[in-house]
Amino acid sequence: MNKIKIAIQKSGRLNEDSIKILKECGISIENGKDQLKAEARNFPMEVMFLRNGDIPQYLRDGVVDIAIIGENVLIEKGKDIGIVERLNFSKCKVSLAVPKDVEYTSVRDLEGKRIATSYPNTVIEYLEKKGVQADLHQISGSVEIAPNIGLADAICDIVSSGSTLFKNNLKEVEVMLTSEAVLAVSPKINLESKMLLEKLQFRIKAVLKGRASKYILMNAPNDKIADIVKLLPGMRSPTVLPLAEQGWSSIHTVIEKNKFWEVLDELGAAGAEGILVCPIEKMVL
Repeated sequence: MNKIKIAIQKSGRLNEDSIKILKECGISIENGKDQLKAEARNFPMEVMFLRNGDIPQYLRDGVVDIAIIGENVLIEKGKDIGIVERLNFSKCKVSLAVPKDVEYTSVRDLEGKRIATSYPNTVIEYLEKKGVQADLHQISGSVEIAPNIGLADAICDIVSSGSTLFKNNLKEVEVMLTSEAVLAVSPKINLESKMLLEKLQFRIKAVLKGRASKYILMNAPNDKIADIVKLLPGMRSPTVLPLAEQGWSSIHTVIEKNKFWEVLDELGAAGAEGILVCPIEKMVL
């Protein structure tokens, strides 16, 4: 039986988030500590746990069919690799930073300066667009220490919360790109694996839609229903059910969770009462 081969990062936050979304898709991975390859119990899938930076080459060579990987890594090492799904987690920025006590006005201030980074291709492309030339020092890890030991005048690195920059007395001065986890596909994927990928994508879309939505219920007097429905930016039409108390109904709908707070006060003002908000595990369209 054909199995789709997927690569995920072998450790760190992206590893945890990748395992989580596969689990929410109903796929259980039997992997032990420090195991580099594992089988899924209930889906034709083989999982390979790899260094993030190695994954683009594994995709390019067809060793794996698909991968959950940071978009920033593809921009640096795999622009020829296709993306089939944006996963909306493990978000970060790839930024330039300088010591806090350095006066910085624009990217032109980096002309002729030494920049330490694990993303040389990304930095070169960005600086070329800005018409700036700098001296790059490629470092595989602990980039943020470079200015403190006199190795560089600035750095380029991933920024999530900014705490690492703060601890190393650095400040973010340029955001070169934003990134999130994506589902990437090998150019050598075969037809059988493509069919399995379509099944996996169907499940992923259901999970992502559920994560981005909320199920809400509220009570309202019947003469206020029309006004309340106008405020709901949700599905095609809400469900309206009569309550035991005459003249009142219960309104059920699904809305995007980032829009709920925008309309909450308006719903109350329009006459809605007892508003209940529930998470959605999965949502199949």
